[in-house]
Amino acid sequence: MGMSAEDKRTMSLRDEEWPEAEKAEKLARGAALKWASGVFYRPEKLEGLGQYRSRETQRNSSIQSRLKSTIQSYLEGVSAGLEQLRSAAQEVQSVCQDLGAARWALLDSADRFQGLQQMRALMAEHVQLASVVQVLPQLFSVHEVFSHTLQLLSGQQLLEAHAELMMMEHLRDDILSQLHLRGLSSAQATVLSYFGGLQELNESLAKQLWDIVGSSLRLVREDPVLFVTAVRIIEREEKIDDTLLLEATFLPPGRPKGWRQKFYHILQETITGAHFHAAHMDTEGPGLARHLAALQKDIVAELRVVKDLMVQCVPAHYNILSVCTVTYHQALISHLQDILREDLDKQALFLLLEWALRVYHSPEMMGHPDLLPEVDVSALGPLMSPELVDQTERKYVVKVKASVLEWMQRTLEVEFKEWFREEEPETDHQGFFQSALPVIVMQMLNENIQVASLITDSLQQKVYNMALEELEAFLGRLREALVQCGKEHQKDRTIPKYYVSYLLAMLNNNLALSSSVSFLHPDSAHREVPMSLRAALDRMQKKACQLLLEELLLDLQPLCLQLPSRKWLSGSQLVSSMCEVIDKYAKDFSRVRKPVFMLSPAQLLLTESELLVTSQYLRALMQKKMVCKSEEERGQLCDRLLQDATQLRELFCGLGLDQSQQSLEAVFALRELICLKDPALLSLEVLGFITKYPDVSDEHISTLLDLRGDVSKEVRHMVLEMMAQHPQVLPERYRPIFSTILVPAPELPFCLRKGKCA
Repeated sequence: MGMSAEDKRTMSLRDEEWPEAEKAEKLARGAALKWASGVFYRPEKLEGLGQYRSRETQRNSSIQSRLKSTIQSYLEGVSAGLEQLRSAAQEVQSVCQDLGAARWALLDSADRFQGLQQMRALMAEHVQLASVVQVLPQLFSVHEVFSHTLQLLSGQQLLEAHAELMMMEHLRDDILSQLHLRGLSSAQATVLSYFGGLQELNESLAKQLWDIVGSSLRLVREDPVLFVTAVRIIEREEKIDDTLLLEATFLPPGRPKGWRQKFYHILQETITGAHFHAAHMDTEGPGLARHLAALQKDIVAELRVVKDLMVQCVPAHYNILSVCTVTYHQALISHLQDILREDLDKQALFLLLEWALRVYHSPEMMGHPDLLPEVDVSALGPLMSPELVDQTERKYVVKVKASVLEWMQRTLEVEFKEWFREEEPETDHQGFFQSALPVIVMQMLNENIQVASLITDSLQQKVYNMALEELEAFLGRLREALVQCGKEHQKDRTIPKYYVSYLLAMLNNNLALSSSVSFLHPDSAHREVPMSLRAALDRMQKKACQLLLEELLLDLQPLCLQLPSRKWLSGSQLVSSMCEVIDKYAKDFSRVRKPVFMLSPAQLLLTESELLVTSQYLRALMQKKMVCKSEEERGQLCDRLLQDATQLRELFCGLGLDQSQQSLEAVFALRELICLKDPALLSLEVLGFITKYPDVSDEHISTLLDLRGDVSKEVRHMVLEMMAQHPQVLPERYRPIFSTILVPAPELPFCLRKGKCA
């Protein structure tokens, strides 16, 4: 069916007005077509078309009925709303009419209100005049009240005086406040002048209050009422201050007074002034000790008074015990710093460290049972900061070092004088030479370390390190003294008389120091001896041994000068005399103690003595004093060498030196070179000799060949050529023998200037 023109126009208008409806309708039609094409795409499906039509008709009827019901309910709501709006419009119109009538009524009464305003101004003026009339008696009596208040203050009737003072201040402040509110600032000066006596009263009262607070520790024991009165007055003033500050409309002159803070200030000044503001104080050890003991006693006594008595006289919020504790603590910090600025001796520095780090927190002072648990200074920090403690400890160590140095120098001077006595050094119960030096030195060092351990571990370690440094320096000075004594002895071997004995005593002293130094530190975990100190002890031992060997050498040299000689070859007692000298010294060496964990100095001396004898014997043979003239003389020389070497070896074996540790084997090896029958075999023999003794030189071999007396130039050249072809390298632990022996230079033939040698 075709649409009429009216329907098309209606749809066109609807589409223009409701574009969403047109879009929805198109979507619905599209969906319906899609559904129908899906359902009826087969011819057999058309049979159910009637059922589908009936079902869809019922569905459309149901939707239309629900839509009608919804639209009906919306229309009823709109109708009710329109009715309410109509009623409200009528009520608004009625109110507007009433307001207009009220406005015309007020305009008619404006003249009458002006008359009421004048009445209000008269009423306010009447109230002010009534107030002035009421305070006139008080104003007229102000000066009389001033005089009476002064009398009360003179009689220490402080509460009554303060009550009258508060009354006068209230009167003045009330008048000033009224003037301030009305902007009459010019009149305030007159009021202040009239009440000028209040300032004097305030000052007089405050002076008495602060005098009472300054004597509070005495008053709470003798007359607590006076102190409590002062505290009550202070609290009254604090409440007035708080009230005025809260209102914040007008602050009278002199407010806030802040008397509670002044109370704390005066109390703190009293405490610090009584104990810590002395004009002059004895900072020497005994004087400082008395001062610190007095501080300890007074502070404990005063804190007990505060804890037991003063706390009961003041409000709890004063925290008076904490305030006093902090005051003492801070004052002590400043006081100790002032003392430390002085040039203190070691005793004073020790006292300060002990008092600040030990005594202050001990049960004898701030940890006193009568003060605990209320008094707790642990949260206040230390009296001396870690930096100040370290600085003070270093000062103390410097002072102790100077004292130790002085004592050690004095001990060394005494020891040096004893070396030149006409008596042998003292001996112990085993017969070993010794002196008091190690006992004095170690006792002095140990005492200082033990004293330092009473303070802190750090101070103990500092003193311990200083002690080891000073001991090392002392060993150096002792070694220099030994050298000086050796020089004096070389000038005159009779001075000192018991030179060897005192050298042996020094060796025993050195052993005593070496064994004792590891026990200086109380803590066994820190007893490691520094390498530098071990080296100093070793240098000291070597120097004493060297001086002893030099003494032995001086006694052997006259005998060695007789070697070699024809008389010696013929059977001299020369080596027997040498053995007697060696045996004498060996007996002296036996008076040196044997250490437990190290090589004995006596054994060292014996070993070095054997090496010294060997080198001197070989040196004598190489002085080119003798040349064997025949094979018979060479035989005598070999026999003598064998006898001497055997005798010396047996001597040292008897003295306790093992044959494997002896260097006399070099004499036996040298003898083999002398005893060789065929000079042509010398190259092979010399090769074995230099392999065993790699420090032997061409000059040594050449001198030995000269001593034989039968070596031709060709053989000598062959031997030296062989040595040049077989250079030797010294092994690591080889003990040099020949390198210390100098061979005399050969005598050069006489030469003319600018000519050739003959």
